[in-house]
Amino acid sequence: MQLDRADRRILRELQQDGRLSNTTLAERVGLSESACLRRVRQLEQARVIERYAAVLNASRVGVTVSFIVRITLRAQTDHDLGAFEHAVARVPEVTECDLTTGESDYVLRVVARDAEDFERLHSKVLTQLPGVARVDSSFVLRSVVKSAGLPIDT
Repeated sequence: MQLDRADRRILRELQQDGRLSNTTLAERVGLSESACLRRVRQLEQARVIERYAAVLNASRVGVTVSFIVRITLRAQTDHDLGAFEHAVARVPEVTECDLTTGESDYVLRVVARDAEDFERLHSKVLTQLPGVARVDSSFVLRSVVKSAGLPIDT
């Protein structure tokens, strides 16, 4: 799908507030309500907009610590990668998982209630995932930039 200026304005606004009413969104991007709604539906159908989500306050829901975890597998065959990816996707404390180049095979963002909870995750969950040879973790002191949005030019 080729994005035009109006599509990009819609995307920027929805990244800031996915609960905008169609009326408000149309006003902000300078379209009629029907044209705006049609474009939003096209963006959804083309999977440019994959889903809508609420951004939660971690501490208010009891998540007080965050870790960056680097995982190295014993082997990197398609089977090994697939088995690991299937299993890690089922761990709710893993909020991000990326296959990477470099010393580690995967980099994960992991959240926990506290250090004791992370110790449990580390010893009973992460090290037990299929094919894991090494787990290296770093405690996040403070998030400096945290954005779910993507840069959208107009």
